[in-house]
Amino acid sequence: MAHTGPDLDRIIASIRESRLTIYDLLDDKQPLYLAADGLQAVLQSGLLGLDLNYPLRTRSKVLKSRVCEILGYPVPKTFRRTRPRFPGQNFDTYVQKANNLQIWNEDVSPSRRYAIIRVDDQHKATAVRVISGEALALLDTTGTLTQKYQAKSISPVTDSTLVSRQDTPFVAAKSASGGLLQIGQLYQALIALVGKSFDDPGADQERNRGGLIHKMVSSVLPGGEHHDTGQFPDVPSQLLEVKFQTSPTIDLGLVNPDSTERVADRPEFRHCDVRYAVFYGGITAGKARVGSLVVCTGQDFFKFFRRFEGKVVNKKIQIHLPKSFFD
Repeated sequence: MAHTGPDLDRIIASIRESRLTIYDLLDDKQPLYLAADGLQAVLQSGLLGLDLNYPLRTRSKVLKSRVCEILGYPVPKTFRRTRPRFPGQNFDTYVQKANNLQIWNEDVSPSRRYAIIRVDDQHKATAVRVISGEALALLDTTGTLTQKYQAKSISPVTDSTLVSRQDTPFVAAKSASGGLLQIGQLYQALIALVGKSFDDPGADQERNRGGLIHKMVSSVLPGGEHHDTGQFPDVPSQLLEVKFQTSPTIDLGLVNPDSTERVADRPEFRHCDVRYAVFYGGITAGKARVGSLVVCTGQDFFKFFRRFEGKVVNKKIQIHLPKSFFD
């Protein structure tokens, strides 16, 4: 999904020629939709040095106007109070002088992108980071955000199972031409990991353990490339979300698997189109061993698993951004 400089220039030129506005959705105009890395590159190039030393309301208008110009959209006479503020490219903007990101009166959305702009003591833009809501939620260490969705298998998992014999129609239409494996092929590739072991990073290192299984998954898929960015889904090139379970409860974060919301960085697909690989395993003598595998689509997820929900956040959300966030 990576965009290069010439690719970005062509996309921006096409947006400008299309005469679309920031409020026009691009579900049927995918070539005009910028992936997160491309959106970040364009905003970074166009916003660096921008003076944002204004009262909040004026600052918001100055920033949004400049973003429209950068992306090739006309600047509207008045900006609508939409959520997100830039529906066409599906993102919101936040200006940050400190590392304490505050989101008011709404939840973090897993299907949205967040463009976070760092400003210095003179209120000039110095860096831009574009991140999905799902990846942003992973940064919360304060307990402000709870795991919103959780699930467990309806019956104990003892054998490997391909729950979904077919992909959703959205994915089936793309699998032949778009480089996506069919779900049956995906299952056959991933089943090779059952019985494999790896060094366990420690009892309290679930995220690192997940990163290791993610790396193993990447090694058996076409291309073999591993990029663990925290975005949803884990392996975007195969529309695949990966879980490694040493306990029955599966943390799903902000994403409800059978939701028809669009995937933030691949809006041609919905959350229910994503394929899930849930590995079950155990830990013995410092080694984590993969014991079984369940593969299904998000659409079929709750045919095999039982849903339960955690607390729903409905207040100001504060997320402390790590020092390395803009690196």
